[in-house]
Amino acid sequence: MSKIAVIGAGSWGTALSLVLADNAHDVCLWSHSEEQVDELLQKRVNERYLPGVHIPENVSFHHDLKEALQETSAILLVVPTKAIRQVCRQISDVLDHKVTLIHGTKGIEPNTLKRVSEMIEEEMDDALYEEVVVLSGPSHAEEVGQRQPTTVTVSSKSMKEAEKAQDLFINENLRVYTSPDMIGVELGGSLKNIIALGAGISDGLGYGDNAKAALITRGLAEIARLGTSMGANPLTFIGLSGVGDLIVTCTSVHSRNWKAGNLLGKGNKLKDVLDQMGMIVEGVNTTKAAHQFAEQQHTDMPITNGIYQILFEDAAPRDIVDQLMTRGRRHEMEDLSNMLSNLYGN
Repeated sequence: MSKIAVIGAGSWGTALSLVLADNAHDVCLWSHSEEQVDELLQKRVNERYLPGVHIPENVSFHHDLKEALQETSAILLVVPTKAIRQVCRQISDVLDHKVTLIHGTKGIEPNTLKRVSEMIEEEMDDALYEEVVVLSGPSHAEEVGQRQPTTVTVSSKSMKEAEKAQDLFINENLRVYTSPDMIGVELGGSLKNIIALGAGISDGLGYGDNAKAALITRGLAEIARLGTSMGANPLTFIGLSGVGDLIVTCTSVHSRNWKAGNLLGKGNKLKDVLDQMGMIVEGVNTTKAAHQFAEQQHTDMPITNGIYQILFEDAAPRDIVDQLMTRGRRHEMEDLSNMLSNLYGN
């Protein structure tokens, strides 16, 4: 079987290491924290990020990046969006052979508005890989770690590389589909975090299922609207990395973005929320990036803009709800008609 380096020992990196180990691969799990590596070596449990789940013996732990990458046939990047560029530069400095390169990070870079694959392409030596592959879909690390049934999508500019990734991960617990729409798969996985913040805010305010259903549905319209303007296929957003990921992230207590939104809805300030979470909440910076892009492209994203005001302009959540509920009248089929026009032409 293959030797695979997993770069990033958070909850998702650890869970995917378990999938690869179950498939009899040799897995090198790398962490930037020497202290975390020492703890993993002693306990074989990631107490902070995936407690209670034993890590099998065919997963080794590394703080030395060059050591982790030796003789690997594939690299899986699972680090926060803000760390992607630095980690890719570090990999380029020490990697001495060509690999299949996969990422499982869900975010957009503020200011540049780059997707994660675009950031990787800018920072990595392209002689070290064929094409970047993205892995995304409705997949809480806690459930993957417990070997509960989960389904995800992989996508790449090269279907051959996507199928390589599919073969590495697919098993009786993780079903993996391929998709040719890399833009849509990345954006669906990233933009849903904004709506999950909103779902948490709604729950924190004490609103019910009606409000959350409306938020998810209209949020999906915003995701598709922005995604198609960036070149995605609108049909992707009714798939696993679109509506699938949106549902699971907006409705589960496992979701970091939902948890952060819930605390905001209960009146906590963003800084206090992030301090309390102690983990990266990707939806915060993704909201900033999507807001910037929507302004540049004159794309109508009222939910995203409202959440931006809560996060970065200290707006009161109830005021934003009132603002959304009293907008001018719209025709619901307008968004669907526009998406179909983008897909099939006028």
